[in-house]
Amino acid sequence: MFYIREVETNQPDLHPRLDELVNKHLQHVFRKPPAQPTREAFQRLQQFAKGKSRPWILDTGCGIGESSATLAKRNPDAWVIGVDQSFKRLDQAERVVEELPENLTLLRADLIDLWLLAAQAGWRFEQVYLLYPNPWPKSEHFQRRWHGHAIWPFLLATANQLELRSNWQLYLQEFARAVELSTGVLPVVEPWLPDPPITAFERKYHQAGQALWRLQADVSGFQLNSAFLPDNQEDQHQA
Repeated sequence: MFYIREVETNQPDLHPRLDELVNKHLQHVFRKPPAQPTREAFQRLQQFAKGKSRPWILDTGCGIGESSATLAKRNPDAWVIGVDQSFKRLDQAERVVEELPENLTLLRADLIDLWLLAAQAGWRFEQVYLLYPNPWPKSEHFQRRWHGHAIWPFLLATANQLELRSNWQLYLQEFARAVELSTGVLPVVEPWLPDPPITAFERKYHQAGQALWRLQADVSGFQLNSAFLPDNQEDQHQA
């Protein structure tokens, strides 16, 4: 066992503005225009999706694709989309991952832009994984956490099932509160023992003896405010 620093934060409990900011994001349209590279990546994904009726699984921040490959192997009847913003990390996938399954697609894209485009196109992934996202543990960075970001309604609108894993319990507690505020659903938050780990971070934290946590939530009933969507949606797809 080796030492890895625990998450250090100046925030002892749920962020004091959590409810306020989540409700604000649910009511105010996020106007950020998606960047062209992610538009082009999403267009390619739309073309790839045509005629494919399997359930779709989204693995966010997939890095070198280790977790995406594992999810694809565990779900042979689904299509797995692993998304990362780093070309360098994705380029390592074929060299580092022993075998890339045929039901896996790795996509370089900005997740914020991808969630916007997917929601506007009416897409809904059967499962969305958020595996060890950057916790942004300083209180002043709360709005960089996924549940504190303005993209939050679009994240919910593009998922049926959510799974979040982290080594920072408070992150999951906040995320659970945000889900409950947004959907009325109280997620399950529980200690998590990976067998085996499916990401480098999960392996590193587990080997260091850190406590790991998992959140699962059914958000299939969430509907995006119609004001958030274009007047004419095209290429709607139940992913």
